[in-house]
Amino acid sequence: MSGAEGGAHGEATAGRGAGAGTDGCAVGRNAEADTDGGAGTDGCAVGRNAEADTDGGADADKGLVSTTSGAGAAREATSASPGWTGAVGEPTRLLLLRHGQTPMSADRRYSGSTSNPSLTDFGRRQARAAAERLALGDWDISGIIASPLARALETAEYASAELGLDIRVDDDLRETDFGTWEGLTFGEAAARDADIHSRWLTDPELSPPGGEAFRAVDDRVARARRRIAEQYGTGTFLVVSHVTPVKALLRQGIGCGFELFTRLHLDLASLSVAEFYADGPSSVTLVNDTAHLR
Repeated sequence: MSGAEGGAHGEATAGRGAGAGTDGCAVGRNAEADTDGGAGTDGCAVGRNAEADTDGGADADKGLVSTTSGAGAAREATSASPGWTGAVGEPTRLLLLRHGQTPMSADRRYSGSTSNPSLTDFGRRQARAAAERLALGDWDISGIIASPLARALETAEYASAELGLDIRVDDDLRETDFGTWEGLTFGEAAARDADIHSRWLTDPELSPPGGEAFRAVDDRVARARRRIAEQYGTGTFLVVSHVTPVKALLRQGIGCGFELFTRLHLDLASLSVAEFYADGPSSVTLVNDTAHLR
């Protein structure tokens, strides 16, 4: 979603409780779609990485993400140990990169698969910072797979240039179709279709008017994940996509319910890691890492 960019689903944030950050970025809880972190705002919400330091956050002056409590660099994500997952062999490791800021995410509007905004200058700075982080070599990346939408492809191009890898496009990694809510803020959509909008937040089978249910998004993202495993096998692959598809892959990696879609915040240009083993087990080793944006 381009709901609210980090919050609930998609890229438009459900403005609930999202405080105003700096640089126009929401501080975020995700109750919104691609607008920001999930349902947060598209700008830079305050997402702590799963393994952030607690020492007060140095290097905040890079200014690509607003923050109220510093987050240190995340430790390198390592593969899950078969000793505790029960997995045998090496995983297909998906390094999940959310695209950078767009005009619609900056305005906290639903921006799904039927709108195709490019990155803002700020978003390009975020994408460049993420690409430079990836080039440090913490992950031995073997390939790049991206959504066909401009904001994801543009973000992926920065990584492609840094890593020297071609981009493969997978249509199943596109953002949710928000139907008639496309281009609206969370509040506008809630006012227009109060009952449906309220139930949609907790019912993965319910679609926005003329749009796509989260169950359908999750199903097609799972198809994309299986194709990556079948075509590439084990190794680490960069997936450049949107807040809802990234949440879907994290949900599948954890093995939890769809409540994750509204409870997990993902910042723009954040990194997460999910690992999937051929014999079934999976794990999530990193969530919403934004150390490169600070």
